[in-house]
Amino acid sequence: MQICAYRTERSYKRRFGLRMLGIALGLLVWIATVNAQEVLRIPYVADIGTFDPDSGFEVGGISAINNVYEGLVDYEPGSTRIVGLLARSWEISDDGLTYTFHLVDGVKFHDGTPFNAATVINSFERRRDRGLNLSYFLANVKDMRAPDDSTVVLTLSDPQPWFLDALASPWGPKIISPTALAEHDNGDFATTWLNEHAIGTGPFKLSEFKRGQRYELERNDDYWGDKPFFRQIQISVVPDISQQILQLQAGAIDAVPINYPFAQLTSLPGGLEITAAPSMIPYYLFVKPNSPLDDAEVRNAVLTAINPALWVKDAFGEFASLSRSVYPNVMLDPVNPIRFPTDLEAAKAAITKRGAVNLVIGLHSAAPSYSRIADLMIAQLALIGVKATAYVLPSGAAYTLKDDPNPPDLLLTIAGPDAAHPETQAKAFFTKDGPLNFFGRVLPEADAIVDQAGQLTDVKERDALYERAGQMYFDAGVVIPLVDVNDVVVHAKRLKDLGLRPVNPPGNIDFATVRWGP
Repeated sequence: MQICAYRTERSYKRRFGLRMLGIALGLLVWIATVNAQEVLRIPYVADIGTFDPDSGFEVGGISAINNVYEGLVDYEPGSTRIVGLLARSWEISDDGLTYTFHLVDGVKFHDGTPFNAATVINSFERRRDRGLNLSYFLANVKDMRAPDDSTVVLTLSDPQPWFLDALASPWGPKIISPTALAEHDNGDFATTWLNEHAIGTGPFKLSEFKRGQRYELERNDDYWGDKPFFRQIQISVVPDISQQILQLQAGAIDAVPINYPFAQLTSLPGGLEITAAPSMIPYYLFVKPNSPLDDAEVRNAVLTAINPALWVKDAFGEFASLSRSVYPNVMLDPVNPIRFPTDLEAAKAAITKRGAVNLVIGLHSAAPSYSRIADLMIAQLALIGVKATAYVLPSGAAYTLKDDPNPPDLLLTIAGPDAAHPETQAKAFFTKDGPLNFFGRVLPEADAIVDQAGQLTDVKERDALYERAGQMYFDAGVVIPLVDVNDVVVHAKRLKDLGLRPVNPPGNIDFATVRWGP
């Protein structure tokens, strides 16, 4: 009995021990799975130039910056509707000059500094007064006051109906800890330190910045708003898209945010899916003055040949739509959309009558979509007897074309604005002093209509004027709108609520909203 009892006890202990070991191993696997589920792994194709929200016009990395820093207002995900962020509400005076913001209570910066009206003014003055790259967002603000800790009053020099859009822009002014600004101001307004460090109020903290390698964001567990799903965001720098795709298929990353080849989207491997959303990614052609397109008959023939309705599906499948005006489709819905001529025989006859027509197309980027569009247009132009060639411009060359002694006849580029108001499109790309008026074209009568539209607050009236001016730029051969392309992210299945915003550059996932779903 004793031996039996002994063996039975030992056998029980062994089985119990094995059972507990199995439970422990299972628990470890579960913990590892949970930990993996709480980490989002995202590649960027390029480095973040600076994390300073006032100094750099970041594109691919704007979602990281805007999850660490916050502004007073923001665009709602999937929309151009402006909603409160650090401002819970606001009022605008009848004359359009005074904006009064009521701030959210109980907010703290990542370093524990309390957020209040004085911190807003401190950051806004840095943005406006220190000669930083993005100071133009607040150039029209002549006075800032904090009547109390929860109220900020901004007074403009002139009415600016798109002022809230400027504040909501992905590159709009953000609030930086005044403690950090003071501690790291070495006579440069802390710009050197803020290149690779950050102290904001956002749902994530910048925990690691290794230029050319990786960045890490850690969840701010003291965040004043909704707690993000992911504990950590791991961002790797992977310039090669084919490498990104291989890593995604191997499960080493969770998404390819941009530049997944459109031709491959219809045959994705198992385990991957697509999130697509409307975006302000319009591909346009800007036309050089004194080009063959100055001849109205030649221009009409060229428009017939390059009509995007003939090639949009070949280039982008279901993920693009025809541009309806010289403004992104989600910005302005025109009453009378721009129309391309369709008589190819008449186009051929016009070119035959004119004689040899040669066109050179400059591509703003080496991204595959540019060369794909160019190849399709070149093939269409050949059908009417126009010989066209294309080449990729050197980096930065598009911004100096007006001074280039030998520029291309056409510039193919993405003409995306920095906010959702039509003024930001027209005044950036089309008017006389537009910083992105690539060839320096001037159409005074259209510019005057833009100026008139910029003073209106009634959306229907304002948009009618912007549409009229846009049609004039098109009819004069200044710009040719082609297609608006969706924001397309390829990712592992069950990744939900990516929070894509039309105004953001493509692929900028909102780390505060994204999560794993069923």
